[in-house]
Amino acid sequence: MSSNRNWRVVILLTVCFVIYLVFSVIMYVFDINYKPLQNINLISEVINPEKARDSQKPDETYKNIAKGKEVTRDFELYKKPGFITDFSSGDSAVALQHFAEKLYELQKTKKGKIRIAYFGDSMIEGDLLTRKLRKLFQAEFGGAGVGFLPFQSKVAPYRESSEIKSTGWNVVNFMDKNVRNMYISGFSFSGSGSTNFVDKTLKPGTTTNKFVIFGKGAETNLSYNNTLLMLNGGNSVNIQPMSKDTLRAFTVKTQNTNVPQYGISIESDNGVIIDNFSFRGITGVEFKKIDEDFLKAVQEKNHYDLIVMQYGVNLLFRPNDTDYSYYVKLMTPNLVKFKKAFSDANILLVSTADRAFRYNGEFQSAKGVKNLVETQAKMAYDNQLSFFNLFQSMGGENSIVSWASQDPPLANKDYVHPNGKGTDILAEKIYQAMMKDYKNFVSTKKNKK
Repeated sequence: MSSNRNWRVVILLTVCFVIYLVFSVIMYVFDINYKPLQNINLISEVINPEKARDSQKPDETYKNIAKGKEVTRDFELYKKPGFITDFSSGDSAVALQHFAEKLYELQKTKKGKIRIAYFGDSMIEGDLLTRKLRKLFQAEFGGAGVGFLPFQSKVAPYRESSEIKSTGWNVVNFMDKNVRNMYISGFSFSGSGSTNFVDKTLKPGTTTNKFVIFGKGAETNLSYNNTLLMLNGGNSVNIQPMSKDTLRAFTVKTQNTNVPQYGISIESDNGVIIDNFSFRGITGVEFKKIDEDFLKAVQEKNHYDLIVMQYGVNLLFRPNDTDYSYYVKLMTPNLVKFKKAFSDANILLVSTADRAFRYNGEFQSAKGVKNLVETQAKMAYDNQLSFFNLFQSMGGENSIVSWASQDPPLANKDYVHPNGKGTDILAEKIYQAMMKDYKNFVSTKKNKK
């Protein structure tokens, strides 16, 4: 009886295999595309491997709703160094359309404010990269102030653009379990806290606005240089003026408040403001802890025109990894959420930089770095976001090894982090790519007149 049952299993499997094989041949011969069986076609990659590979390539065209026409797309544009692309073909393509329009109006009228949120990991902590990018933009388009500063920061001692000296705060962040809707910095503060701030980017006598950003809760108080202010946290995200003055240094205090406090912002009335949102060790998937409505509240109260996301180096933590498809599944919902919440802003994905491991006694680029860059580009392509290849822009393969070996060095000997000089170079490359995109917009604008 037992042997008979075993033969029945063998017969069933054989019959199923023959049926699938017959259907596979029929689908190939008659060019039938039946989705339920397409993924288990037994001969597609044997008889026509090129067709199988082509089916995995991105679509070459998409409907550009804003322009009302079909746009030819080229995925291979992601490989170009020093170039921002939305994968639209043509020398005059503008990747950051909304951002370019805002820059154009600002440069023409000298009025208005453009705010950039630059998200990243330890590659930008301590205002690395963004301090140079901010300086370049404000020199060209106007603006003053360091922008957003949290009430407390572990990397404050290394930050050259500002000082943050804190005491008394209770802190929750991305790494804590069961927390939701911290600020987009990944932090939230409460309790009886006090922070001394210094904005080192300001020239003496420069007038800036000082704002406090906080969450929802009962009315509470806060003091700005011992001047008492009442805060009304009626919304999930609130922004309230503290002062408009020429002070570079000031103190902010709260007393026994349960109202979430997120940070302050120092910014001029007009010009470009760049906020650094760095968090060590993350990959961007941590934004699953911030819901879409909260992000929409951020955009409503503190409007951004450009969102930049620079992640990836923390995915390169195992020297032999080459498959990052899992990251696509984890990160894509966050990209979709950001795109909906910041619907009137451009979103730019910046790829991982180079990272090296020791192979056969010699430091070389991680085996998976090129695969990761391509994976990140594919996420930008699929979600109709813009992309900048930081890996190629810094020199491509083994560039981090070269940077660490230069005199003076441009990167640390951990073969992961560019230093201050190196991140300044990266900032210039990103800025020049943005200016190239902006010039395309200006040229298009003039040709229409």
